[in-house]
Amino acid sequence: MNEKTVFGRIIDGEIPAEIVYRDESVTAFRDISPLAPTHVLIVPNRLIPDMTRATADDEPVLGRLLLAAARIAEEEGLADDGYRLIVNCGRHGGQEVPHLHLHLLGGRPLGPMLAD
Repeated sequence: MNEKTVFGRIIDGEIPAEIVYRDESVTAFRDISPLAPTHVLIVPNRLIPDMTRATADDEPVLGRLLLAAARIAEEEGLADDGYRLIVNCGRHGGQEVPHLHLHLLGGRPLGPMLAD
């Protein structure tokens, strides 16, 4: 994959976004079409297209994604009532951007995991 994803362009500052967290491994920003009062996308700074293509070398950044999610949830006031983390993988999983990312959703009851 030679073309930079929209997330890669956000990470590089080519597309504006409301960044809520950034470190040397991950960047987190508000989703432009939120599905809950809090909807933050957390992405690795280097391209990992999806979980299927993650390798053992990616283990540190995968752990960092989860720790960043917990930190952001705390900062957003979601830790006490709870929140949901979603990773979509591939077409059937609903992945729209070929750059691994976590959806952090909260701020209201989120209902069942899947709906028919």
